[in-house]
Parts: sequence; C-alpha cells; structure tokens
Amino acid sequence: MPPPGPRPWAWTTIDTPVGPLGLAATAQGLLSVVFRADAGTAATAVARLTQQLGSPPCPPPSPCNGLLAEASAQLGDYFAGRLRTFSVPLDWSLTSGFNRRALRELLAHVPYGALAAYQDLADRTGEPGAARAVGVAMGSNPLPIVVPCHRVVESGGGLGGFGPGLEIKRALLALEGVLPEPLF
Repeated sequence: MPPPGPRPWAWTTIDTPVGPLGLAATAQGLLSVVFRADAGTAATAVARLTQQLGSPPCPPPSPCNGLLAEASAQLGDYFAGRLRTFSVPLDWSLTSGFNRRALRELLAHVPYGALAAYQDLADRTGEPGAARAVGVAMGSNPLPIVVPCHRVVESGGGLGGFGPGLEIKRALLALEGVLPEPLF
C-alpha cells in the first residue's frame, strides 16, 4: 500500500495500432493505461489522477519517466508481435478488494492467446456466484492490455463487453491469434 499524501507520478501518450494510449506511472510501477487518449481524454485522465494522487505529474526527468519508457517499449513490442508477457512493474493502487483479486487472477492465469470466461474467473477467485462482479472488475481495470481484460469473454462464446469498444477488443484478440484479422 502506498503511503498517504501526495505521490509523484508521470504521464505520457503513445501511438498504437488501436489509437493513442495514455500511460501513467508512479515509482512503484505502471499505474494506468487509458484508451483513446486524444487531447481531451488525456486532460480528463490527468486531472482525475492529479486528484487521486494529490499532485500533478512530474516533469522529466523523474524515476516515473523511466517506468513510462519501459512500458512504452513493451507495448510497442506487444503490438509488433514480439512480446507476449509484460514485465514492467505494476502499481495496483487504483484497484482493491474483489476487483484486484479478479485482475491478479487474470494476469497470473490467462496467458497471451488464451481466453477465460467471466464465470471461469469467478470460480478461480473462489466466488462462483460472482461472474457479473468479474465483469465489473474487468470494466474497472486501470491497466488494460498489460492486465489483459480483453481476454475475458462470455461462457457461451460471445465477446462480452469492453469499455474502449468491441472493435478494439477484436483487434487485440486478432493480434494474439484468437480471432481472425478483420477483413477491412
């Protein structure tokens, strides 16, 4: 658990095949990944994180910027098909309780190119009646792609939901070889 009070952190945006991603990191690790991080979305995310962390982002150079560079490089390698497992440290402080347990279970046991059903994750967390709660946990994931909530689908084979949009979920699953590439 991070100490109370203001926490130093940094922000950057990177271009990816699924659009701009906003990345935030603290000295503990990657804190947040934000889809569709155009200027307006990035400003909203930075304002929210400034309030949550008690301070504005640090200007370079700072220890957080090194983590952002590492996360950016790993995401670049992921999108280029050269990386299947992220090793950048993670700061889990934006999630807690059942949501954190479900996300950690996902990260530990659903590898690149594999899928899990919401119900499977509920069972794995020891909460067999919590499939909907798993959906909520995936929807509140502060670290998408790195903590791969796009790999969670419906038990019947449907894609389920995905906050940034199903077209991005399909693109990520196609990149991992789970779905065919879109025709156009």
